[in-house]
Amino acid sequence: MEATITLEYPDAKTAKAVKEAVSPDNLKTPAGLTVKTTLESNRVITRIECEGKIATFTATIDDLLFCASTAEKTLQTMNKIKR
Repeated sequence: MEATITLEYPDAKTAKAVKEAVSPDNLKTPAGLTVKTTLESNRVITRIECEGKIATFTATIDDLLFCASTAEKTLQTMNKIKR
C-alpha cells in the first residue's frame, strides 16, 4: 500500500514549520513501513509505503494528519499571540 499526502499552506515558512513538526514521527517506524516527508515551496509532501497490515497503514495516515493538525493549531495560536 502506498499513499502520498500533500498539505498546502499559504507560505513556505508555515509549511516548513509543519514539516519539522511531523518529521520526528518518520524516524522510528516498524519493519515494512516507510514514511518520508519533504518540503516543496509551500507544500508538505509525505509518502507512506506499507507492506504490513492495513490497520498499520491507516493508523500511520491518521497519526500524520493529527500531528499536522496540531502543528497548524499551534501556529495559529502563536500568530494570534503575536498580534
